[in-house]
Amino acid sequence: MRFRSSTGLAAIVTAAALALTACGSGSGSTGGSTSSDGKVDGTGKTLNVLTGVLPQYPEQQKQWQADIAAKFKAQTGADVKFETFASANDELTRIQTSVVSGQGPDIYGLGTTFTPTAYATKAFVTLSDDDWKKVGGKDRFNQAALGISGPDKDHQAGIPFVSRPFVMAYNKDLLAAAGIDKPATSWDELAAQAKKMTKDGVYGIATGYKDNFDPWKFIWAMAVQAGNPLVDGNKLKMDDPTVKKAYQTYFGWLTNDKVVDPASVGWSNSNAVAAFASGKAGYLMMTTSSSVPTLSTSAVAGKFAYALMPTTPPGESSPKGDGGNAASILSGDNLVVADYSKQKDLAFAYIKLITSKDEQLNYQKTFGDLPANAEALASLTDPVLKPIADAAAKSKATPFTGAWGDIQLGLLNVTVQSIPDLSKGSIDESALETRIKDAQTKGQASLDRASKG
Repeated sequence: MRFRSSTGLAAIVTAAALALTACGSGSGSTGGSTSSDGKVDGTGKTLNVLTGVLPQYPEQQKQWQADIAAKFKAQTGADVKFETFASANDELTRIQTSVVSGQGPDIYGLGTTFTPTAYATKAFVTLSDDDWKKVGGKDRFNQAALGISGPDKDHQAGIPFVSRPFVMAYNKDLLAAAGIDKPATSWDELAAQAKKMTKDGVYGIATGYKDNFDPWKFIWAMAVQAGNPLVDGNKLKMDDPTVKKAYQTYFGWLTNDKVVDPASVGWSNSNAVAAFASGKAGYLMMTTSSSVPTLSTSAVAGKFAYALMPTTPPGESSPKGDGGNAASILSGDNLVVADYSKQKDLAFAYIKLITSKDEQLNYQKTFGDLPANAEALASLTDPVLKPIADAAAKSKATPFTGAWGDIQLGLLNVTVQSIPDLSKGSIDESALETRIKDAQTKGQASLDRASKG
């Protein structure tokens, strides 16, 4: 069953998980025999892995999957079958479907913000010391990347795969031609700079309003920087002036400031990357190091650099509280192992392979994402990546609650519901308030269920 909305999902997932907990296999490792040297024999077995689509690099992703499958086959004798999801809604639906049915992929590659939802279901392995040893030890990983692996250091389900802090790219030539000395550090300054660069078919900002993942992150950043954590204990603070101001600012780039291409109403992030890569935008917002391979071979090669996203909220002169540390969400991909899996030893052997130093550096070279492997991360010396590493240090974790998946999609759905208005070039304020209030009601209900569960 395909859910178009996540309303009520936390309750469904949690209830199903309780049934699975009673009849499931437990967290003991099974699948394949392990020899005295720690190698797993998976001859004749198939490991099922779910991961997100990489729309910028479809052919490269297929090749990487084929190469990894071949290496894993050589190591263990087992085959790997990959499945993919293409949106946040699809990602959450796949978790729900597998939890309810008690079958599905052995390994899930999830965005970090969905780790709390997966953990709350109790349908994924909470990692023991022995499990960590099977993937190379907890010390193998950049410790900051473990910040959203579980509710605390002793209860973790997510094994870091890649780190993907968000930054903005800027065209050095366009900024200089507009008399701009350095990238903006506040959202107000960003809009002002963008206006200076918008002319002759060039826009100050490239962003995708119809992206399946990114729009909510702008709202999260601006609200948190203004002192609103969105989740305060058991209370959701989405129906708050800081959130409305964030949407007004984000939508205002199109409706008021006129600093984005009107076509961006229908853009995904890959379209925004393409516009920036062609030299048609001063800033590329909410991008990651995954854009490096594309930009380095584009018309802006040698002309672009990265900078922290603004950390001063709209209408303010400085961040509130620890908002200055919210340059990005704590972002990347975690790997979780399904508790129902009968291939746990194989799953951990696969994770050990793809989180090794060599494989992490190979992945980084192909796709740009920063390694979660500490040794691999430390070996990167490209100065282009320094601002991205700085963003990793100034990343803030989203709230660790099983309701966050619903809350995140609620934030995203406000943008989805506003697309028809944006297409006409304006936003009705009362309609925006109604959408936010509706997201607040549904999100609070999900938070209430998660708090009880």
